[in-house]
Amino acid sequence: MPKLAVTLVETKAATQCDDVGDVSPSAQRERTAWWESFLESGPVDVSVCIVNWNCRDLLRGCLESVHDQPQGVRVETIVVDNASSDGSAEMVASHFPEVTLIRNTENVGYARGNNQAARVARGKYLFFLNNDTRLPAFTLRRLLDYADAHTDVAILAPRLRDGAGKTQASWRRRPTLATFLHQTCLLRWTNLFRSAYRRYRRQAVVPTAPQSVDVLMGAAMMIPRKLFFENGQWNESFRFGGEDLELCHRFGKRFRLVYHPQIEIVHYGRASTRQNISFTSVQIPVGFVRYLRISGCHEAGIFLYKLVLTLDAPLHAAVKALQYVCRRLRGRRNHAEKSLLVARGLIQFLCKGLVPFWKA
Repeated sequence: MPKLAVTLVETKAATQCDDVGDVSPSAQRERTAWWESFLESGPVDVSVCIVNWNCRDLLRGCLESVHDQPQGVRVETIVVDNASSDGSAEMVASHFPEVTLIRNTENVGYARGNNQAARVARGKYLFFLNNDTRLPAFTLRRLLDYADAHTDVAILAPRLRDGAGKTQASWRRRPTLATFLHQTCLLRWTNLFRSAYRRYRRQAVVPTAPQSVDVLMGAAMMIPRKLFFENGQWNESFRFGGEDLELCHRFGKRFRLVYHPQIEIVHYGRASTRQNISFTSVQIPVGFVRYLRISGCHEAGIFLYKLVLTLDAPLHAAVKALQYVCRRLRGRRNHAEKSLLVARGLIQFLCKGLVPFWKA
């Protein structure tokens, strides 16, 4: 494991910062006193683990949803900040002194950041949560009650809804090589591997009750802490992309993974990906290659995937660039910006990502 240069851990320490807004000293003292007395009332039930990189405002909203309304459990929150340059760490230290803050001096990735949080966690359960989420009141209580009643479940996840209330893909079937190939612009129009992709992404029956599944989305996962450490933690060879697939693949061999549609949270989705496109566009394809290899895909299949994606990227970028122009001419500014973002990501992949992609 590569050694991290410096990691600073701040526990319940408030650091004032001029650029994150004013917090009255009395309000800060009240929150700190309330939180410390809450934790002293007994052992921690749930440790909420959040990895953040340059998403200050989203992170603030996420922390407010956990801390400023009842969750019905004894909870601690650990934020791992991956060397953000937008004042995220300063905001946490100033506005949320009850949070355990780990400041990294470089972006170590999502998997390693989660492991850092887990190693200082004290809760019976670890709740790995994306920074672009919001928890309704008593969400943690409901998850905890189900987990306590079903000790054979290794990973428990709620239904995800976007900001408009639309249900997001919260679980999937296990992806295959055909799944990834169908996502390329080069092959999608041929309908080749279409049925495999539909089996992966679209389920015939939408569950209304808790159900065992193959893959859960990494945006929100509750795992018993003891089980997490006994079964290898997050795989740190994944920096961003594919780590939730690998975790579910590994844990699913021995335990149940359960999707609970009656418990819901808000997930804005891909916020960090869009804000940090130059990083994510390089790391996600690498993560998918690593997942294919770990899941048993033949080397010939992996070579085929690399070749198809390499040939597809310039074509896909050109299509998205043309789509951007057409949408701007039609006055569809928001849709045009989405097309431009995809084109920029593909260009970054071609310029910076091909070498690590082929080495993966």
